[in-house]
Amino acid sequence: MTEEHTPEVELDDDLFEHFRFEIPKGQEFLRIDKYLMHMLPNSTRNKIQNAATNGNIYVNDVPVKSNYKVKPFDVVRILLSHPPFENRVDPENIPINIVYEDDTLLLVNKEPGMVVHPGHGNYTGTLVNALAYHFENLPLNSSERPGLVHRIDKDTSGLLVIAKTEAAMTHLAKQFEAKTSEREYIALVWGNVKEDEGTIEGNIARHVKDRMQMAVFADDEIGKPAVTHYKVLERFGYVTLISCQLETGRTHQIRVHLKHIGHTLFNDERYGGHLILKGTTFTKYKQFIDNCFKTLPRQALHAKTLGVVHPTTGELMRFDTDLPQDMQDVIEKWRNYSKSHNNDEDED
Repeated sequence: MTEEHTPEVELDDDLFEHFRFEIPKGQEFLRIDKYLMHMLPNSTRNKIQNAATNGNIYVNDVPVKSNYKVKPFDVVRILLSHPPFENRVDPENIPINIVYEDDTLLLVNKEPGMVVHPGHGNYTGTLVNALAYHFENLPLNSSERPGLVHRIDKDTSGLLVIAKTEAAMTHLAKQFEAKTSEREYIALVWGNVKEDEGTIEGNIARHVKDRMQMAVFADDEIGKPAVTHYKVLERFGYVTLISCQLETGRTHQIRVHLKHIGHTLFNDERYGGHLILKGTTFTKYKQFIDNCFKTLPRQALHAKTLGVVHPTTGELMRFDTDLPQDMQDVIEKWRNYSKSHNNDEDED
């Protein structure tokens, strides 16, 4: 989740191999950060240690810490979220739902299904391609992506702030990094969340076995700290509607944190939410769930509220959006189902 102007962002990217080394026969045991300093061009020990902390250094397909000691025949790989070649962004005439715009910034309500920036398998049709068409000379972030201060997953809908000047990019990025921006997400999750509100804490890094997923680690030296505050909005027995406030914004943070406490996002295929995780074995119930999945063919997550301090005026600006129709429809289905079936038993 590479360091950018604001490293605390959600991604939906695969990882790309930038370097691969096979440790030669006869190599003495040596810390991997020291070894890579001699192997990687323009590298520093600090950068290498940060890469290890972020889960980007793999030995024999397992992420390792910077103090790992390499040995003969180890296969060392550096995996990053962006391709090892320079991305070319082709402007494309794609409509953008602009919520607010001035000379400094704009707020976009991203539709579900739109990838935010070009990446593996998605080099066209992204929000960045659209931005390049509609706006000239947007400032580049450290990954050379025009305008982007933060990102959300392809199948997550909702608000994104876009910087239109270099000064705005820097100012907004510092707000995200300092955790002063306000970000509220609405999520529908499997199970009856017992507590009316709570906080989930736990370092997040790439899953050891499945690099398409993130995971929570108890070891403070693995990954990055992440904090999610949640509040129950409505209970439907087998699923719960909640509000999530992000204190940090790691890769897939809400998705992995909620799965960690046993409440996977409804229809989140990557994390198993596309399966029936709570409920009955009745055929009619299965049909009901299938209809819900067809109504909402993505994870039930929407970036509803975004608050930032305006980079020029210093004014606190707070933007709010309605839930997209697919989420509204599936919530109404659950609301009706829970009423008609008295489905309010305590589910984990």
